[in-house]
Amino acid sequence: MTHHQSALSTLITEVLGDPDTAGDILRRMLEAAMQDAINAEAAAHIGADRYERNQERTTTRNGTRPTTVATPASELDLAIPKMRKGSFFPSLLNPRKRIDKALYAVICQAWIDGVSTRKVDEIVKALGNDHGISRSSVSRICKDLDEVVAEFTDRPLDHTWFPYLWLDATYLDVRYHGRVVSRALVVATGVSAQGRREILGMALGDAETTDFWTEFLRSLRARGLAVSGPSNPLGVALVVSDAHSGLKAAVKAILPGASWQRCRVHFARNVTQKLGSRNSKPVNALIGTIFAQTDTASTLGQYRLVADSLTTSYPEITAMLDEAEADLTAFASFPREHWQKIWSNNPIERLNREIKRRADVVQVFPDDTNLTRLIGAVLQEQHEEWQYGERRYLSESSMTKLASMLQPPINASSTMLPLTA
Repeated sequence: MTHHQSALSTLITEVLGDPDTAGDILRRMLEAAMQDAINAEAAAHIGADRYERNQERTTTRNGTRPTTVATPASELDLAIPKMRKGSFFPSLLNPRKRIDKALYAVICQAWIDGVSTRKVDEIVKALGNDHGISRSSVSRICKDLDEVVAEFTDRPLDHTWFPYLWLDATYLDVRYHGRVVSRALVVATGVSAQGRREILGMALGDAETTDFWTEFLRSLRARGLAVSGPSNPLGVALVVSDAHSGLKAAVKAILPGASWQRCRVHFARNVTQKLGSRNSKPVNALIGTIFAQTDTASTLGQYRLVADSLTTSYPEITAMLDEAEADLTAFASFPREHWQKIWSNNPIERLNREIKRRADVVQVFPDDTNLTRLIGAVLQEQHEEWQYGERRYLSESSMTKLASMLQPPINASSTMLPLTA
């Protein structure tokens, strides 16, 4: 602390000696004070000050990483201590708001949308930062976001077990060689052994082909997503999606131990397409009674009853139900507490609507890099909300029940596997 007090005294002396330098010196004083607070918190986190050795310390320092913080006064250059074990981020710079997220979003969105640096500068000033922002600062912010997004989308997935996987695609417009083309954005979300949702990955492609879906699922496996099998029953147990042929083929090839749940909402849409809006309403209401049952036996029994009752009036719907029986009722093999969450693709479709809402502001992305930057940031923000939220998507007790259902009975030669991949 003595060092910083001496530094502050020196700065104060400079201000008194030359008032014209007050602006820059005040920035340096604020910078020194914030750095002092960060170092003090790091010492408390470790349990020892720099170079201090004692029995209570939990880890050691491993250098620092530079960061720039935008404040209404100016940009401050700070150093965040790195740890040899674990991680540390000062509460002063809230880890979920390393720099004001609204400022980041406006700057990057304006940059992505082709807004000139001068106009970006005006936007920043309108947000309360009278100093504006330079071209180099905009570039640095975009570069920082690229690194953060890449770290998020490429992170390992072997830290836990993901029994449920939702897959879906949406289409966004991107400029390519002077033309506007539609690009397929695929996203995977899962529920962990602890009952919390996570965004597992995203990818861009020309279309939802079998090869594209196969490459995407392979990338998830390469990052550590566990697959179910005789030697590991705690892998992906159920994949929920629409009935896209390329997706189905990829799931069968890359996730062979997983069941597939055809989204009931998409199936209802298929019925509407077949019969029209007026005729499909009573039929879909009848099909809905299948999902109102409370146990597996009654669900399967009601399915056959509904399919047979439509044979005379709507034979084409009976044929659709016969073909889709195993896929529409896959949810019934899992805990009753999970049914409502796993019999449709609604959870990931809500995420897609948020992606669309944010992308609509841009309308046409200048290239894939800019699309990945913005959508990756949107997905990371949602992922963090799920992780830090108080409510779990599925309860821990129900996840334990699921693990017991999927594992073989315990005997003298087998033991219960842990809830990790």
